[in-house]
Amino acid sequence: MTTHDTAPACPSCASQAAKAQPSTGSPEVALVGAPNSGKSTLFNALTGARRSVGNWPGTTVEVGEGAWFLGSGGAALEVALLDLPGAYSLDPVSPDEELTRRLVVDVPAQDRPEVVVAVVDAAHLARSLHLVAQLREHSLRLVVALTMTDLAGRRAIEVDDQALEEALGLPVVVVDPRRRLGTEALAGAVARVLQRPAPTPRGCHLDVHEGHGGHEGHEGHEGHGGQGGHDLGGLGDVAELERADERFAWVLEVVDRATRPSGDGRRTWTDRIDRWATAPVTGPLLFLAAMFVVFQATTTVAAPFQAALDSLFSGPVTSGATAALEAVGLGATPLHGLVVNGLVAGVGMLLTFLPVMSLMFILLSVLEDSGYLARAAVVTDRMMRLIGLPGRAFLPLVVGFGCNVPAISATRALPNARHRILTALLVPFTSCSARLTVYVLLATTFMPDQAGLVVFGMYLVSIVLVILVGLALRATLWRTMGGEPLMIDLPPYQRPTLRVVGMVSWLRVKGFLRTAGGIIVAAVTVVWLLQSVPVRGDSGFAEVPPGDSLYAATAQAVSPVFEPAGFGQWQTTGALMVGFVAKEAVVSSWAQTYATEEPASSAQPGGLAAELRQAFEHSSGGHPIPAVLAFLVFILAYTPCVATLAAQTREVGLRWTLVGIGVQLTVAWLLAVAVFQVGRMLT
Repeated sequence: MTTHDTAPACPSCASQAAKAQPSTGSPEVALVGAPNSGKSTLFNALTGARRSVGNWPGTTVEVGEGAWFLGSGGAALEVALLDLPGAYSLDPVSPDEELTRRLVVDVPAQDRPEVVVAVVDAAHLARSLHLVAQLREHSLRLVVALTMTDLAGRRAIEVDDQALEEALGLPVVVVDPRRRLGTEALAGAVARVLQRPAPTPRGCHLDVHEGHGGHEGHEGHEGHGGQGGHDLGGLGDVAELERADERFAWVLEVVDRATRPSGDGRRTWTDRIDRWATAPVTGPLLFLAAMFVVFQATTTVAAPFQAALDSLFSGPVTSGATAALEAVGLGATPLHGLVVNGLVAGVGMLLTFLPVMSLMFILLSVLEDSGYLARAAVVTDRMMRLIGLPGRAFLPLVVGFGCNVPAISATRALPNARHRILTALLVPFTSCSARLTVYVLLATTFMPDQAGLVVFGMYLVSIVLVILVGLALRATLWRTMGGEPLMIDLPPYQRPTLRVVGMVSWLRVKGFLRTAGGIIVAAVTVVWLLQSVPVRGDSGFAEVPPGDSLYAATAQAVSPVFEPAGFGQWQTTGALMVGFVAKEAVVSSWAQTYATEEPASSAQPGGLAAELRQAFEHSSGGHPIPAVLAFLVFILAYTPCVATLAAQTREVGLRWTLVGIGVQLTVAWLLAVAVFQVGRMLT
């Protein structure tokens, strides 16, 4: 199969290492399997999490790629491992499944992967084997990676991998990706299969007896029905119907041969917890409680570390940079302003939020690895159907609370085009982690004792906005669109592993650092240039007072629009303008502006907080708290960043992206004005 180069879909949030790309000409091995079968976890275990993600040429669907070494030492064979989108079958009902089918079977034989590793969930064996049955009908070298055997055991199901291998006629390897068990055996199986010629297509010809299916029979039928009839929806004649029936009969025969009951069949801890965690009343309450604990811990535990970094950058780092420039004769040049008042003040202030972001990523990774976050889709299913979206549309929205860009990309998993468009328009209203830096700065400055509660409240407002905007769009643009029940595989509850939590958290933190080292440095440089160009007075370049600069003049032209919201001061408006690039830039632009304007005060620890208090006090006419809350609401609702706009354009087109910008700005302004005006009357 020909190797294609892929580029990161989101430069601002792509945290994968460039060295993930395998050598050109390496044999390609594709991982295929259903969502939540452990496929991507296995991919990370095999490649060491050195993953490159990009859109496959000619599509908008992302494919993971990484180098996998079969063997060890100098004799190790390097292969290009592809993490294909999750698919329940080869009869596509979404762009993701369509790409998987196209890359595996709808291309000429010479362009197919040399080996296909089918990831099979032992706890849902019948459903997983349906995909294997379809793969066997093509000329493909196949290896089966059997995952979730521990979960199957807790459900009183024992899968005999040797019996399964005999029934399938394929190599079967038991793997535990989370603990990296069985990966060497899998590498050996793939290496052996690579040496064999591609087999002829194999049908489903086992002898089927009445009553087969045993204890797995119900699960097999449930898997078929749970996917809405992947096969039957696309079959057009009797022969195809008979082939589908033959596949399912074969699957049940294989399940009957390879499994047997074990244990006493008592309910598992997962079942007992889910009785409360997914209930209509207690489920949402538990979810809100978990999120409150996360944000409360984030703002309180990280505060001392944040203060220490603030003192470091505003003290020794600033003094050291000034001394170094003076030592080389550049102390009185424009470069001093760029380095000290621009890069150190702007980027340094953003880096003080590193403890906050790190702790939040760690806590969310713990919830994710424990299996709890998947329950959020269940407890919000009714809400999603209320706004005309299927329950699984909540999954991209959950991703949006980390970063809006991959969340919009995740909408392609929805089979209905109108569902994809509506979800992509709602994702920007989910509060991404970049906005957290602004929330924490203003909350700790104006409401230090309630900072955690304020941040938690912003995430609640985000959820309410998604619902209300979704209802409004459905009532105006898609009146006839209805939702559908949620059908999702819930992973079992399990003890988070330090390696997985650390790896996931580090990848997210690295994405934050890449933003600070890339987009924010560029934004800081542009702001410095705009603040260095005089439009009034007789000052020269880089000597102009901030209020006489091109930056201030541009912000002052826009400021009257925000006076009804209580934050019509040009320094605040200018930060919002820069925030179109990235929300983290709001913090860096403030630090940069006030460092240039009042270097004596803002260079001290806490100096920026004093400047912000004075600015909001003045612009709000003595009502700073309502003005701050209005500003936070505007930050939440208006356009997240240019990377999000690029993702929207790629997924739903320029016209719908422009519609989305109009909706976001309108909602943000109206809500900010309402919050300030009501808050001013109450205070």
